[in-house]
Amino acid sequence: MSLKPKELDFDKTWGELQETVDNVIKLQNVKRPVWNDRFLDVYFICVAIPDNYSDRLYDETKAFLESHVNSLHQNVIQNEETLLQCYEEDWARYSRGASYVDCLYRYLNDHLRKLSEADRSFGAFPFELLDEQRMNIGELALDIWKKHMIKPMKKQLQHLLLQEIDKDRRGEGTSTNMLHTIINSLVEVECYKTKNQLKLYQDVFEGQFLEQTGEYYKQEASNLLETLNCSMYMEKVLHHLQEENLRSHKFLHPTSFPKVQHECGQRMVADLLEFLYTECHQMVGEEQLEDLSRMYQLLKPISCGLKHMTSEMEEHIKETGLDQLRGLKEENMPMQFVEAILSLHQKFSDMIKKTFAGDSAFEQSLDKACSAVVNHRLQGKSPCRSPELLARYCDSFLKKSSKGITESELEDKLEQCILVFKFLDDKDVFQRFYARMLARRLIHAASTSMYAEESMINKLKKVCGYEFTVKLHRMYMDLGVCEDLNAKFGDHLTSKKVELGINFFINVLTTGSWPFGPPKTPTEFALPLELERSVQMFEGYYKDKFPGRRLTWLHHLATAELKLSYLKKSFIVTVSTFQMAVLLLFNSVDNLSFTEIQTNTQINEKDCARNVQSLVDVKLLEQEPEGSIVPETIVRLNFNYTNKRTKFKISAAIQKETPQEVEQTHVAVEEDRKLYLQAAIVRIMKARKKLKHNVLIQEVISQAMARFAPSVSMIKKCIEALIDKQYIERTGATDEYAYVA
Repeated sequence: MSLKPKELDFDKTWGELQETVDNVIKLQNVKRPVWNDRFLDVYFICVAIPDNYSDRLYDETKAFLESHVNSLHQNVIQNEETLLQCYEEDWARYSRGASYVDCLYRYLNDHLRKLSEADRSFGAFPFELLDEQRMNIGELALDIWKKHMIKPMKKQLQHLLLQEIDKDRRGEGTSTNMLHTIINSLVEVECYKTKNQLKLYQDVFEGQFLEQTGEYYKQEASNLLETLNCSMYMEKVLHHLQEENLRSHKFLHPTSFPKVQHECGQRMVADLLEFLYTECHQMVGEEQLEDLSRMYQLLKPISCGLKHMTSEMEEHIKETGLDQLRGLKEENMPMQFVEAILSLHQKFSDMIKKTFAGDSAFEQSLDKACSAVVNHRLQGKSPCRSPELLARYCDSFLKKSSKGITESELEDKLEQCILVFKFLDDKDVFQRFYARMLARRLIHAASTSMYAEESMINKLKKVCGYEFTVKLHRMYMDLGVCEDLNAKFGDHLTSKKVELGINFFINVLTTGSWPFGPPKTPTEFALPLELERSVQMFEGYYKDKFPGRRLTWLHHLATAELKLSYLKKSFIVTVSTFQMAVLLLFNSVDNLSFTEIQTNTQINEKDCARNVQSLVDVKLLEQEPEGSIVPETIVRLNFNYTNKRTKFKISAAIQKETPQEVEQTHVAVEEDRKLYLQAAIVRIMKARKKLKHNVLIQEVISQAMARFAPSVSMIKKCIEALIDKQYIERTGATDEYAYVA
């Protein structure tokens, strides 16, 4: 068959085409040859000569569809009792038939689209008519259904749909498929639009549905409160929310799901927040987990709904933790303290995961509460002991005295320490105590594992940065250098053919890296003759190798191994330098007065008495008379000394930190803080040039928070000190400072 354009009789052709369109729109049987002929009729109408009839075909088809929909509308409204059922049947048939008609008119659709684009470009049609001109037949059919079926019966549809959904809420029977089809038709008739596709759905149904839903659940909430307690009320509300969610999925468009849940939540939860908050305090205090879980599920969708609940949890965790700390005993307090914090965190962390689905808001409340507990001062204005206790706890399992601990257990303990460390405000105080204890472990080779020591430092660096741990790293470097230095010193002695007669190992420590200084009570210690030559040789070697350096001997930190050969069985004992000096005096005599011991050793009276007493306590020496050591006390060797072990140490008795040393540590930290704050102020002012007082205070606090929580009064004093030192100055403006270059 030729597709060449030709003349045709429009009325005759349209009559045949209309009959087919009528059958198609009603889903009646149309034979394939007839369909093909009508498809060609549409084509020839659009390309007819001398003038095509595409516009006339469009108008006739539009008139036919309007007439058809009007007849359907009359049929629907005449059946009031079965209006929804009739509408649903007619819509299902019409929407399917319209899609077939759209296929039949495919050539017209393409023709009108091309024509519309040309008209838009050259202005052949008024602009307001272009959209209608471009509407294809399928879209036209849907638009006609909207205008001639839905809008005239909008109120009836609205009323009957809401009535059916209300029946479903009350448990009465309704047709799920019918309601879904009808409600969905409000969306489908505008699916061809590029914007506002849901406008009809929202105007005809959704707005009224949400309003009705709100009223229903407002009344339902009022009824439930009259008969149920809070726990039962929340359980019932959750059940209603679940039911309404299922109902939304059965009937509504997906965009309505969150709106329905929000409306139900507003009426049954948000409007009754005061009631729920009143019950929340008791539930948290008694840890009623099921009720708390229900309350969490109800309050989470509400804006700021969880704020009160998280505050209650934070206060409860804090009070629980403080109660545990008040029960701590002085004996073994570091372990009790850390284990109390860990158990507190573990308990409520598990509770948050199970009850509140690991919500980050509750995690933050847990962290704040644990921080408040860890930084609580048990004794009023005295310094917080938490940094010291944590450092001592770390020391307890990092030194060799801790027995029966595997590497995995050790790593777990390190992680636990870091967890508690993160809650500390005074991290710099912890660093001071930890550095002192680490130094003692390193010097006396008392670490359980050097890998564990390095791991702990790396974990601290990860939390606080390189600057926080730089001195701790340098301690390791010093020990490595010492190994090399002693090896070279041994080679030096060999080359000089010098025999010292004793095993001699020196630790040379960098002054700024180690937390040690001269003894608190300086003493002119008289080095034993047995050591003088070794010390002189090393000093000479070191001075030649490093001419610009000066050695300061810290005899109070040294240890020595002595062999006791005057007893029936030989013993090897590890002692401090001062204890060694006392014992070596007895190489030539069996007894000495305390005055003679002090004169020969040149140790000050207090330290000398302490060291002699420690030797008496372990029964290596005997005193006469018994009691406190005084200048007239006679001290003699105990030739009857026995011990099951042939190698032991007695130096640990005098290495414990005294309260005075703890106090001095806090004083040193206070001085370090002043220097840190002054440096921070100078850095900030150098970068900003001019700053208001309050802005400078906030900047300094934000920089210092990683190490400690500075007080405003301390910052003010540092500012005044820098003004005196002429690093900064006051400007003419109120409360403003300027950097002095």
